[in-house]
Amino acid sequence: MERLSITTGNVTNLSNLQGSLRMDAEFYKPEYINVRDAVTRSDYATIGRIAARCKKGVFSIKAETYTSSGLPFVRISNLKNGLIDDADIAFISDEAQMKEKNTEFYKEDLLLSKTAYPAASVVTFDRCNISQDIIGISLKSSWKGKLKAPFLVAFLNSYFGLSQMQQWFQGNVQMHLALSDVKRIVIPILSPQLQEEISETYSLAQREMEKSKFLFSKAHELLLKELGLAGFQLEYELSYQANLSRVFRIHRVDAEYFQPNYDHIENYLVTKFAAQPIGKIEFIDVTTGQYSDEYVTQAEGKPYIRGTDIKNGTISTDDLFYIAPEKQAESKKGREGDVVVTRVGTIGLSARIPKECDGGTTSDNLIRLRFDQRKLDSYYLSLFLGSSIGVSLMIRNSRGSVQQRLNQETLKEVVVPILPENAQQKMASCLQESHECLKNTRTLLDDAKKKVEESLRSASD
Repeated sequence: MERLSITTGNVTNLSNLQGSLRMDAEFYKPEYINVRDAVTRSDYATIGRIAARCKKGVFSIKAETYTSSGLPFVRISNLKNGLIDDADIAFISDEAQMKEKNTEFYKEDLLLSKTAYPAASVVTFDRCNISQDIIGISLKSSWKGKLKAPFLVAFLNSYFGLSQMQQWFQGNVQMHLALSDVKRIVIPILSPQLQEEISETYSLAQREMEKSKFLFSKAHELLLKELGLAGFQLEYELSYQANLSRVFRIHRVDAEYFQPNYDHIENYLVTKFAAQPIGKIEFIDVTTGQYSDEYVTQAEGKPYIRGTDIKNGTISTDDLFYIAPEKQAESKKGREGDVVVTRVGTIGLSARIPKECDGGTTSDNLIRLRFDQRKLDSYYLSLFLGSSIGVSLMIRNSRGSVQQRLNQETLKEVVVPILPENAQQKMASCLQESHECLKNTRTLLDDAKKKVEESLRSASD
């Protein structure tokens, strides 16, 4: 039989070339071949066989048209570990949705990432639409009784599913997954009992995620109540004046800075709670992070914390990058309990560094605050800075014409009220429990993947 030798040393039968005669050596890595063999050893089906619909998302909706409410619009950043992360979910208007009805998906449908990296999630909304970087899949009615959506997603996020998606990713500049290739991914048909167990695990994970969101929201409500600002919403005045002497003193000429409502908030916090600028609170040290574009594996390195890792007031460990210890600048290392805020892009995202990231390095798009935690609770500080009030004050102090930036000196101008210890502890308790629920969610979803992997490996023995 004629054989094709690939430059990496992989050897495959010419008859085994897949799709449009894939000739790239990466495609025929032995582990990919072994994965396919393991999945097809017993009952299986391809996505093309089980899918009633397999469609790419919307290309024509731009970020500036997103609305504050409406139909959830899922983007690739929302696909995390099997459940849709809706911490920063976007929405589109009813009018936009009517134009894009053919890419609407429903509860228990599947969403796969089409670009950048492999990922899959089950739809938890009653209805949603999807971005151009996502492929949506609806099962045929005849297959819904044989394959449960949570099981399918757990499989796709397992070693056996991710390997197949990674194998089919192709491209020179940006990797992508073609619809025709998605349909070739093979799915094992495992026992109904196992599928039911995984569905129950996903239900528990969903409940933990919802509880986490509730507690996070409760902490914010407690903060605003303690500050006497329940229902706070910044209102902009259309016209106002600023003294020229103040302009010269502050060295700012942008009108946004002088919005009267910023002054109202700041004066209120200073007058009622003796709030001080961060730079005048003697026990807080402020520093910007470290730039790096050289990454290593988790086993070889230390966490490299970026703005994109900030979720719900903590650092998500789902997609952490790692850098070699010898590349770490000592002064840029983070400790458990430090607080970081984003300084470019979306300004003001805030998080407390958790134990899992202790000793990691903060990136240059973050500013790190280190302080005496006996005098100021780290959960409380991250909550205040990440609240609508804290974010408003940080945006006010940011600078830049093309892209707004917050630097460590302008962050020092932001005032922080140091509330009584018992009030701080109430909020901290809510956030701690919220973060524990998120950890439980990740643990449950990981358990679901492991069950699939163990079942397939035991069947291969």
